[in-house]
Amino acid sequence: MKCLITGGAGFIGSHLCEKLLKLGHEVICVDNLITGNEKNIQNLASDPKFQFIKHDVTKPLTEKIYTQAIFHLASPASPNKDNPKSYINFPIETLLANSLGTYQLLELAKKNNAKFLYASSSEVYGDPQEHPQRESYRGNVSSIGLRSCYDEGKRFGEAITIAYFRKFQLDTRIVRIFNTYGPKMADDGRVVVTFILQALKNKPLTVFGDGSQTRSPCYVSDLVEGLIRAMESPKASGEVFNLGNPEEYAILELANIIKNLTGSKSEIAYHSLPEDDPTRRCPDIEKAKEALDWEPKVPLEEGLRKTIEYFKNL
Repeated sequence: MKCLITGGAGFIGSHLCEKLLKLGHEVICVDNLITGNEKNIQNLASDPKFQFIKHDVTKPLTEKIYTQAIFHLASPASPNKDNPKSYINFPIETLLANSLGTYQLLELAKKNNAKFLYASSSEVYGDPQEHPQRESYRGNVSSIGLRSCYDEGKRFGEAITIAYFRKFQLDTRIVRIFNTYGPKMADDGRVVVTFILQALKNKPLTVFGDGSQTRSPCYVSDLVEGLIRAMESPKASGEVFNLGNPEEYAILELANIIKNLTGSKSEIAYHSLPEDDPTRRCPDIEKAKEALDWEPKVPLEEGLRKTIEYFKNL
């Protein structure tokens, strides 16, 4: 199968490119490198089945592209306003990648009669009032909050994706990605990498609020397997799936696990909670289990050890 992956030089995208190549597929990686990094795909450059195109997905691809499957992952993803590559600092680009960019790629899918996967986010649930979050939950999101460029961008991306399924019978599916971590993750303010880097340097671990807010970390190889199964399964057409780990950890608990695994002498430093930071985040994955025969396999400590080793060796 010939696959096109937008955001393919990013964290999840580069792992997806690598996995698809190992499975024997051809891969076209598209990235404008605003938040992606060519170093993430350097090891793939010599593969004759791999092609990299530097391109902004909000514009039509000028060269003729034939593809049988499109994975649309392109979007800034970090909420940390102190990081120059966060979506807070690229609000217009984030909105356009998930709106105009999604439209351009859906048109390309329609032209090629290709399967289409839209990588949405657990952020569409906002600060959820339902726990754990099922796909049927409509969310608790502020359309003008600090995170709205990402939250509402993803919600629009979902809406136009399902519209193409209904109007043109295009073979689309939507996945809502929950907190994912692993090697190649950027130092962009997301919690696992921040804690690992602080711990390795014996710096204070930055915990916002009292640390009781929860996340459900999913190792990247598990997430990539879920993306591929969602693309390949005939049961996925026109559907939306949560992909993430249903094991929930408080932020403070996560900080202490990482501190122990690194043997760090770091202290915990408490800071005020950022605006619109969700208090609980945990997926209900029963739908993915049933339709895709998918659930995470990598235990938290195993995944953290692999991630810590990667950052140690940088």
